[in-house]
Parts: sequence; structure tokens; C-alpha cells
Amino acid sequence: MKLFFFFFQVVCVAALTIACNYTPNYQKISSIPHQNCVKNYNSKTDYFPNKISVNHAKKFSVEYHNNYKVLTVKNPWQDAKTSFQYVLVECGTPVPQGFKENQIITVPINTVVSLSTTHLPHLAFLGVVDKLVGVSNPKIVNTIEVVERIKAGKILGLGDNNVNVERLLELNPDLITTYGTGNPQTDSYPKLLEAGLKVAINAEYMENTPLGRSEWLKFTALFFNKEDIAEKIFSKISKNYQEIAEAAKAIKKYPKVFTGFNFKGTWYAPGCKSYVAQYLADAGAELLCVDNLDGSIPLSFEDVFERAATADYWLNVSQSWQNLNDIITEDNRYGDFQAVKKGNVYNNNARLNENDGNDYWESGISNPDIVLADLIKIFHPELLSNHQLFFYQKLN
Repeated sequence: MKLFFFFFQVVCVAALTIACNYTPNYQKISSIPHQNCVKNYNSKTDYFPNKISVNHAKKFSVEYHNNYKVLTVKNPWQDAKTSFQYVLVECGTPVPQGFKENQIITVPINTVVSLSTTHLPHLAFLGVVDKLVGVSNPKIVNTIEVVERIKAGKILGLGDNNVNVERLLELNPDLITTYGTGNPQTDSYPKLLEAGLKVAINAEYMENTPLGRSEWLKFTALFFNKEDIAEKIFSKISKNYQEIAEAAKAIKKYPKVFTGFNFKGTWYAPGCKSYVAQYLADAGAELLCVDNLDGSIPLSFEDVFERAATADYWLNVSQSWQNLNDIITEDNRYGDFQAVKKGNVYNNNARLNENDGNDYWESGISNPDIVLADLIKIFHPELLSNHQLFFYQKLN
């Protein structure tokens, strides 16, 4: 009898082991708790009738299939040897074969964490701020809709340089949007992926045109199935930008402009193919730039002074400078620049919050038409007589 019971126990354990490890041979269905998930999948149905077209951004592309989108991020950081690909699968429909689990993202997403303030205006434009559950540093946020939810305790802070992975795991968002620099010591995405979280790299800062950076609104829209809204909003921004730029083409004389400032012995000057150079060209000004680069290059104070001593305007100086006296106090050599002598110094820090969060680096990325209007108002005020400076202010 004891032998019989022993044999019976062995059989039961074996049966349970087989049952626990058995994987049925059927298609995996993409699913997150969502009332709008597809109930009756039809392989012939196009589940994404509203599609985007990417016309200015060069660092991402999307390929549509009936029930999923393949989103590719190219050159996500300087000298990158890799790219990222995400497969956005309509909720309630089969997951395509041939992709890794961490590439699969079910859409539309219900919850999102953003580790860059530049992504926040996208959520406001798309009307999905209510999906945002976490940001890196709540103190520097300027987007009004997000600030209101932070004050209401509905959005958590997750850390700037050292992201709180444990808290992120507790939140378990459908998606985390962040960026990469290629530096494993500072990039957060590797450890987030290792923790099993869904992460998407946004490389808008690698674009070398203002409209290219702004068009990443469409990238964000793909995760919410809000392509129609993104197309409409970006079309308006692009149209405004191009109309303003067209007005500046009539200018005969371009003022000379230099940017940046000396920081610990290094002055970073923009390349002649950078987004800054594009802004200045579209504003009817000549940027004193360096080489055919789309980034920036470090120079000495002496190098910059040799190039820019007689320049007409100086832009984008230290965020802490509020007047000309601050400039001279920092380094009396600055007083030798003609732009300082004439009082033609303008800074992009007109919209700082109480914690010095600069809206120029937040909503300014999404609204290049307003930035361009500011620049033309500075250089050629007669062209935009009714425009009031928004992101820029003159240092007196």
C-alpha cells in the first residue's frame, strides 16, 4: 500500500511539472488592461487608419502593417554604432514573430514615464498628460498641464542622474521615454531594460534643424495612436515657421551673431550645420559658426574673441546672467565685445520657473516657430512689429 501511494505521488508531481512548463502552440496576443482593445481580430483590417509622414526629422522612421508599426530610431547619439527598433502592436491583436520581447510595446499605452522635459509638451499637445505617472525632476517642469498634476500628487519624481529603478518597478508603466548619450556611466536605459521595463529612446536632440526636432511629436504620438492629432499640430507649427522664415528672406544685410560663453576655459561654438545655424539663417542673420559640423566644437576664449569681437549680437549666454553687469562681473574681458558695448546681448532664459527650469529647453523644442519669431524680432523688429519676445529677453 505504501508503495502504491509513493507511486501515486510521483505521478502527480510529474503531471504538475509538465502542466506548469507546457507552452501551448498558439499566437501570442498583445494585451494591456484597456477597454479599447480589439475584441475580434481580423487580419485584413487596417488598425491604424491615421498615419504619420516624417518630412523633417532624420533620426526616426516608421513602417506600418495592419496591426503593428515598426518604429526605428537611427543614430541615437553622436557617433552611435547602433540603432533601436520598437514594434508597436495594437492591443488585442497577434504579436508578430521575429522580434525580442523588449521590442514589443502594446499600443495605445495607458501609462508613461518621461525622463526628459522635452517630451512633456508632446503629451500636452496630444491631450494625454493624464497618462503621465512619473518624471525625472518635477521641480524643473514648466508644462502647465504637467505642473498641475505634479501639485496634485499624481506624478512622481524618479531622479535625475540616478533613476530610482525600484520606484519605477512599483509604477510599472507601459512605457518609459528617455534619451541616450552612449555613455554607460550616465545612460539610464540599459538598467531599465535589464529590469524588464519597456523603454523607448528619443533622439530628437540629434536633429540638426529646428523643425526636425519639433517633428518628434509624431514619434510620441505613435505610442498613443494619436497620429491624426500630431499631424494636424505639427502641420500648423511647420506652416507658421516657414511663413516667418519667408519674411526674413527679403533682408539684404545679415547681422553677425555669436553664441555661448566661456565655461571653465572652454567655449563651445556651434557647427555650421547645427540646428542653431539653421535658426540664425532662417532669421536673417549670420552665425559665426565652426566647420561643417552638426554639433559643437570647443574653442578657447581667445579663438572666439578673434572671430566675434566685432559681431553685432551675442545670444544664448549663461542662464544665471540677468544683466550686462553680471557678464562683466563674471569676466571683464567680455566687455571688449562690440555686442556688449552696444547692449546687444539676448538670452533664452525669459521663462525660468522658481527652480530655474528653463522652458526654452522644454516647450521651445516643440515650438520652433515661436523661437524663430523671437530671433527675427531681435534682428529685424520691423518685420514682426506685433510680436513680443517669449523665450528671449534683452540683458540691460
